[in-house]
Amino acid sequence: MSLEQKIMTELKTAMLAKDEAGLRSLRAIKAAIIVAKTAEGAKGEISEDDELKLLQKLVKSRKDSLEIFQQQNRPELAKKEEEEIAVIEKFLPKQMSADEVKAVLSKIITEVGASSPADMGKVMGAATKQLAGKADGKTISSLVKELLSKS
Repeated sequence: MSLEQKIMTELKTAMLAKDEAGLRSLRAIKAAIIVAKTAEGAKGEISEDDELKLLQKLVKSRKDSLEIFQQQNRPELAKKEEEEIAVIEKFLPKQMSADEVKAVLSKIITEVGASSPADMGKVMGAATKQLAGKADGKTISSLVKELLSKS
């Protein structure tokens, strides 16, 4: 079942349950899928990788907004963002813990032969491909910096 079909099924369920947060989040995902499908060169279809990137982008934008709302002491808006993040993350693969990411990154660092922070680009290239959808880019980046500065 494609992401779009899952979203439509969940949307119907949320409508029947009168789940306002779910409806808001699912409609945002549906809108993003439609935009992606009608984008130039998309040919009316999007791949699973693109669906994953789309969901990650939606979560990232909401996390950024959440951070801003918390800094500005706007709990009502922060709560909405948290609800939407929770709904969108249901469609993403389970995120890896920091320790699991560190283990994978250590292996990648050994494979590419990185030894200093100057090699961060090589490590990040391999890491983002291997950990796509399983870890946040910001987390990967900070852990790579940490591991390379120790070497």
